[in-house]
Amino acid sequence: MAGVVEIAEKAGVSPATVSRALRGLHHVNEATRKKIVAAAMELNYPLRSDLIPRELVQRTNRIGVIAPYISRWYFAEAINGIEQSLREAGMDLLLYNFSEVDARQRIFQHKQLRGKVDALIVISMPPTDEEFTSLLSLGIPITTIGFVHEGCTSVAIDDVAGGKVATKHLTDLGHREIAVLSGQRETAYNFDVSDNRTKGYIEVLNEVGVEWNPDYEIRGDFNIYTAEIAMEAFLQRKRLPTALFCHSDEMAFGALKAIRKKGLRVPEDMSVIGFDDHLIAQYVGLTTVSQAPQFEGQVAAAAAISEIAHPVSEHKNILVPLSLVVRDTTAAI
Repeated sequence: MAGVVEIAEKAGVSPATVSRALRGLHHVNEATRKKIVAAAMELNYPLRSDLIPRELVQRTNRIGVIAPYISRWYFAEAINGIEQSLREAGMDLLLYNFSEVDARQRIFQHKQLRGKVDALIVISMPPTDEEFTSLLSLGIPITTIGFVHEGCTSVAIDDVAGGKVATKHLTDLGHREIAVLSGQRETAYNFDVSDNRTKGYIEVLNEVGVEWNPDYEIRGDFNIYTAEIAMEAFLQRKRLPTALFCHSDEMAFGALKAIRKKGLRVPEDMSVIGFDDHLIAQYVGLTTVSQAPQFEGQVAAAAAISEIAHPVSEHKNILVPLSLVVRDTTAAI
């Protein structure tokens, strides 16, 4: 990637002038600043969106959305919220979806995105440093959903706090032997959701004087099928916990099936709590920690639209609250 020296050569100014201009300092002639910004854009140098003159920006009236999945509940809900807000604003959505790492590498190349969208929303998938640099080089607003990244406006929940809410509900009911059904550590996508929810779970166990037992961690993959299989294997052991915290409602659905297939009762033999408040949760009576990804999508879209019209140098981290929804699958020990 080009640096200050290359930009200076292309713009015909000194590297010091380039440095001042790209930091947004005021003692740079406006015509010179525009020339430097234009040179930086040609060389794909990452720029703050507020530094790019309006006349150098060609509007597409589209916002791009990058997501690793579109069929999974969380992603579908967030995309639906984004689409609703964009439709109301008279804008279009351009979806970049992939399920393989090779496709991810193609999408994060600036050539795939330049000139096609006015802003980007990245859902629940922290970019690598190299990918983020490529996104910044586009010089358009970037908003993230589900994680916080410096240089972007973010809309997210506090997953550590969510893990604490779920586990505290169980400990308040007297449970001390609590298993956790977590998602795989998906290094290809840099997901940290499960790690953060597990962190909150362990913190609450420590608060009530319980040492975390790694044997009580079960690995699913944020879907019903893998959760059911993982839970069936776990239930073969002789000593079982009295409660289970699932990192998603979909994993909880699979766990409930496995538990009942084993001949155990919920919540009499084992309490189960999920995370999400999936549409189906109310129909199976699942106690859960409720989040609102559709609302997160709406907020992220509104933030992106606002930054297109009024570029900013300081970005907000918007925290969306969680709530506990108590239904039929948890009870006092």
